[in-house]
Amino acid sequence: MERRRVSGFAKIYAVGVGPGDPELLTRKAERIIRSADVICAPTGAADAASYALSIVEDLIDPSRQEVLPLVFPMRKDQEGLDAFWEDAAAQVAERVRHGRDVAFITIGDPFLYSTFLYLYRIFRECYPEIAVEIVPGISSITAAAAVAGVPLGMAAERIAILPTTYEDADLRETFARYDTVVLMKVNRVFDRVYALLKELGLERCGVFVRRVGSADEEVVFDLERLVGEKLDYLSLLIVRK
Repeated sequence: MERRRVSGFAKIYAVGVGPGDPELLTRKAERIIRSADVICAPTGAADAASYALSIVEDLIDPSRQEVLPLVFPMRKDQEGLDAFWEDAAAQVAERVRHGRDVAFITIGDPFLYSTFLYLYRIFRECYPEIAVEIVPGISSITAAAAVAGVPLGMAAERIAILPTTYEDADLRETFARYDTVVLMKVNRVFDRVYALLKELGLERCGVFVRRVGSADEEVVFDLERLVGEKLDYLSLLIVRK
């Protein structure tokens, strides 16, 4: 069922759906997902399922809501990907201009290493007339800290959050300057990071968490046993000195 507005456009909602547990959805996120005309579900490939969609699928009514899969290739080299972002933004804008509210669902929080941020830039530059509302979500960082029982920061302690794409020299400096370091997307470089932690005497100060909040959740304090293993993309490492 298409809902048209008497005047003006509808709205885009960037909705954080949390790290994996449907019970970690905010009340506002649930309300918007249930009421939106279109649910945009990001995926890494045309034949791949959307993890964000799997978290909220029980809230969606296919008889009155359109589920729009949007493909965002997952690769380190971003060159040539602008066409994907622009096409996705155009598909969303078309629906909004027809008076349909669009909820773009994203794992964790929309403003923290989120796929939505690529579209947000395009919306602001190319479609400034369309309103965008951000609905924060619980991030995998805070959820992982909770399940592991590892505080992220106390009093004047310093926290660093970064993707594990930095060279060893940069990581070494980060570990020296900060009390708690959260490393995102650690799966492909875990062995290198573990070797650095061992060099710095921090190998017993870390915890590895994968797919927090899901049925496949795993919390590992014995980091050495992960060396040489194929690790999940949805994983992170918290190192607290």
